[in-house]
Amino acid sequence: MSRPLKLRACDAEDLQVVSGFLQDAIVPIGEMCYLPADRRFAMVVSRFRWEACKGDAATAAPRPEGDAGLEDAACYERVHCGICIEGIEAARTRGVDLRDRSQILNLLTIGVEDGGIVMHFSGGACIRLDGPDWTCRIEDLGEPWPTARRPCHLFEEPAAGVARS
Repeated sequence: MSRPLKLRACDAEDLQVVSGFLQDAIVPIGEMCYLPADRRFAMVVSRFRWEACKGDAATAAPRPEGDAGLEDAACYERVHCGICIEGIEAARTRGVDLRDRSQILNLLTIGVEDGGIVMHFSGGACIRLDGPDWTCRIEDLGEPWPTARRPCHLFEEPAAGVARS
């Protein structure tokens, strides 16, 4: 059994490390909240345990949908992870329907931009948290569980005549 992850970030450099551990975390809208009176943003995500990928498992091709179950698969892990960001004065969203509590977001990166913390999700969704003095804490909650699916990021080549941005 591995030790649960527990990290604290107080600046952009620390947050870059945290971002690496949170890449590809999935979170339902119903598992996040902003508490203005407490100046706190919190969420519970299903974190892919990249640090648990070893050897060939880390570089193996992702399994296509519909393949056989866990018994013959390289086994990966996910774990619930609590994220709490203190010192937040405002929270804004783009491309997120907060009324759809069943919507699930896939976290791509979290970082410092223009003095605030910005979380970028797949599909262009974004959450910006403003606060001059913030602290981010993350902690694994409970035991990891196995999954046969490893996140992958497909990059498409632009069509002929289309410039890259």
